[in-house]
Amino acid sequence: MITTLVYRDNRLAAHNPPLASLPPLRAEPGAMLWVDLDQPTPDETRAVLERLFAFHPLIVEDCVRATRFPKYEVYEECLYLVMHAVAPAGGDRFATTELDLLLGKNFLVTFHPQPLKPVQATIERYLKTPATPVRGPDRFAHGILDFIAEGYRPVLESLRAKVAAIEHASLHEAGDLLSRVLAARKELSAFRQILRPERQIMVELAQGRTGFFRPVLLPYLRDLAEDLGRCERLANNAAEQLILAFRIFLSRADQEASQSIRVLTALTALTLPVLVIGGWYGMNFDRLWEVHQHYAYPVVTAVTILSTLGILAYLRRRRWI
Repeated sequence: MITTLVYRDNRLAAHNPPLASLPPLRAEPGAMLWVDLDQPTPDETRAVLERLFAFHPLIVEDCVRATRFPKYEVYEECLYLVMHAVAPAGGDRFATTELDLLLGKNFLVTFHPQPLKPVQATIERYLKTPATPVRGPDRFAHGILDFIAEGYRPVLESLRAKVAAIEHASLHEAGDLLSRVLAARKELSAFRQILRPERQIMVELAQGRTGFFRPVLLPYLRDLAEDLGRCERLANNAAEQLILAFRIFLSRADQEASQSIRVLTALTALTLPVLVIGGWYGMNFDRLWEVHQHYAYPVVTAVTILSTLGILAYLRRRRWI
């Protein structure tokens, strides 16, 4: 699906005009275009990227091919940005969708294989305020980047809540936490792999060297870099907290195993007098003269009981049972 905003003299002039009417606007003074490609077909991709804007073949190839990490490249005709925005996923899993932004002096092209809330929210913002002047396509790009950064905050809170739940379980619950730890670690790793390069990209764009963002927007880009930096630090803290929680769980499991071994050892010690005395007098030798005495059975029984009680008292004093 193709969505188009046409601005003339910084004001919204048309919404979704025919695609055939756009080529003359490319060279019209004071005209500005935003073309959004949402789940485009191959024909729509070729019509916009190759015929309307005639982008470099490498740009077209990168747009249609998934890119794992954020990046930016400066071409003569545009600034090419690859970002990743939070995408809806099943359950509470963290997932992102690639968003390609091609920013020129008088145009912005956005390309994404799935519907993205940051893009939709930015389009709706400008459609609701058609009288608001927009002095450059970099304003559109900043609005999208701002919504992308905002979308990371609930994800970060959700991941921190998962880590807190794992930490509580490591102290108070039994069972295997390994699967939960691995799942949370995988999500945190994917989140950090997105945040780190995007923060670096915002830092470099805020320096104004590309020439595609006006100086008036550079402080806003620095603010975005700071927001992403805070999210990255919180994600790093959550990852360290997750590792610590798992270490606590392993230590607790070791203590429980040691306690079980201690109890089994204590039970074995309690049976020692019976086994030793029973084994000694079970040899059936003729010269065991004491077994023929009338007091032999009570004495042996008393010795066995007293020995067992003595070992029991010793084990309780040592708190083994």
